[in-house]
Parts: sequence; structure tokens; C-alpha cells
Amino acid sequence: MTKVTIKETQNQTILKFEFEDFITKNESFEFKNIDEAKASPLAQQLFYLPFVKTIYISGKFIAVEKYSIVEWDDVKDAVAEQIETFVTNGGTIITIEENKTKKQPITVYGETTPNPSALKFVVSRMLTKNPIEFKNIDQTASSPLAKELFKFPYVKEIFIDENYISVTKYEVNNWEEITLELRSFIKQYIENGGTVLDESLIQTIVKDEKTKDANFDSLDETSQKIINILEEYVKPAVAADGGNIAFESYDETSKTVKVTLQGACSGCPSSTFTLKSGIENMLKSMLNDDKINVEAANA
Repeated sequence: MTKVTIKETQNQTILKFEFEDFITKNESFEFKNIDEAKASPLAQQLFYLPFVKTIYISGKFIAVEKYSIVEWDDVKDAVAEQIETFVTNGGTIITIEENKTKKQPITVYGETTPNPSALKFVVSRMLTKNPIEFKNIDQTASSPLAKELFKFPYVKEIFIDENYISVTKYEVNNWEEITLELRSFIKQYIENGGTVLDESLIQTIVKDEKTKDANFDSLDETSQKIINILEEYVKPAVAADGGNIAFESYDETSKTVKVTLQGACSGCPSSTFTLKSGIENMLKSMLNDDKINVEAANA
């Protein structure tokens, strides 16, 4: 007997019916009516219930939005039972074409970072050559993977660089409760040919890099030295911790260097210590200037 778990959402009209295993492969579906639900025999059956307004299918769950003619407390158990019976009897949840892309096995493992709210998921293949940060789902048009990850309610921010994905969570869940789910999702998503980043983003980054090169040439000598030090000595270290640091500006008058922290470094309790005791001291020594001050522009 298939078992589903009923879970509330922040929207009181929507309930999630969660499965133990994934029911879709890197795709999400939204059906507003029975005609739209031709790809889902289960959704079509649920639309025979007069109070069903919208059905969402993604990952491990089916979410149902209801009209106000009933209360969830009165019907949720019946809906759960209907879903369980349908699947147990061999009913099809989603009918989709076979993925023609040959499945490529990869390994994904979780790695702790200095930031207790961030975990680094290391993948056994290169994902991108350019660090990319997503603060919310509205920013993820360029990354279908990030968009899917934000659908997990505990995901706060996502940072992708080289061969890893750094996920920052809300405090509502402990890592012990969610690490396996995230690792399994990322592994299955990439193995099944899911897009991590699309080509248009890569093109944008290339243009941005050319702009950065032009801007670098126009900077003062001290700023150029700071950037080179950050690139050579600092970035590899913070990347190992699932984060990134980017030069923002240098004020010659106040001797203030402003940097942007990304990924696991952003919001990390130890980031202030790293900036002051690590990066600031390194710049003071290498630039031979004890008045250098380092600040996070996004602190």
C-alpha cells in the first residue's frame, strides 16, 4: 500500500500530499482543470472532486489547492486515501516521454562549511566556471536546478560554483533532517539530464567578464593589487568552504576595501573574523599598509 503524508503549507488553501520517493524527474506540473491534466491520470481523477481548484506535482509531492466550499479538515484524509488507492492499484501519476538522454551516473556528497546554515554539495563533474548566487526563486530564470531547489521550503539561498552547489537553509530544519533529501534530489536531477545553468546565462557571464577586464584596466594600482591578491590567495580558500568573495571598491582616503561575500560566506558567523584576522591582515602585509580596513559590502 502506497503511503502519503499530509503536510500543511503557508497557504491555508493548499495541502501537500508527500510520497516517500520521487514521482517526477526534474519537472514540475501545474494543472488548473481536468483538460489541462491530460498528462496526469491521477490529477484528472482528483478534478472530479468539486472542491479541487489547482493541482501541482513536483519532486516527491502532489499539492492540491481547494475552493472555499469545504475545509481541509473535512476532506484531507479522503483525498489522501484516494491518492494512495490510485497509486497502489497501479495508476499513473504522470505520463511523460522517456528521457532520450543517456543517464550519466554521478556522485554527490555533502560537505560542511564554517557557516552552520550552509552545506556544500560536491558533484563529480564541473558545473560552471563562474560563481553564481541566487537569493530567491525570482532570480532563477537562468538556473532550472536552483528554481527546483527553492521549492523546498527550507532552502533560503543557493550558490553554484565549479563542481559544487552551496545551499543555505532557514533554521526551521536541521541538516540531519534534510541533507539526504537534497543530496538525492541533486543527484537524480543531474543524472537525468536536468539543466543546472542555461547557455544564455553563460553568454551573459562571458560579456560580464569582458566588462570586468575593461574595468580592471581603468582601476588605480592599489585596487588592481587587491584584486590580484584576492584572486590568487583568498578565493581558493573560501571556495573550499563553499563560498566566494568579490572585490567591490577601494577608497584611497579611508583605506577601506569593500568586498561582497557569497554562498556559505554570506551570513556566516565567522565571516567577520575571516575578514579582519585573515583577509585584512594579509592585505596589510602584502600592500605594506597597516591602515587597510576590510568591510563586507553586503553585511
